[in-house]
Amino acid sequence: MKTKLYHLLEHRAADCRYFVIPVWKGSGYTTMFMQVQMPHILFTGLEDYKARGTQAAPYFTVSHYKEFAETKDLVLIRGDIVFVNKLTDSEAKWLLETAQSFYLNDTRYKLVERFNKKTSEFDFKDVLRALDMPVM
Repeated sequence: MKTKLYHLLEHRAADCRYFVIPVWKGSGYTTMFMQVQMPHILFTGLEDYKARGTQAAPYFTVSHYKEFAETKDLVLIRGDIVFVNKLTDSEAKWLLETAQSFYLNDTRYKLVERFNKKTSEFDFKDVLRALDMPVM
């Protein structure tokens, strides 16, 4: 990731730390709850988070490494799937790319802001539409 994009992600994540992203699984989707504490991002199942709160174990963790930010204009990213029975490699890759798109795309970021700041106005169907997923 380019350093400029990382700084935008970091700035927006400091303001809006949480979001929900559906991951398509065959005939439906599983909703993932995302918590951003830069340089880390944690993903867990929304149902697990509802049941266990902060004690819910992450399914997937992402860490950003800024060692090359100044010299190479590059931030390295490492993702680790904690529960391989909950998330495949391709789903985790898609989840990270999608999460980044919600924080780095101005239009999509409005949904993140609404989720964090105007909860009563947030509609999950808007996330599904943004991702071209069927509204069920």
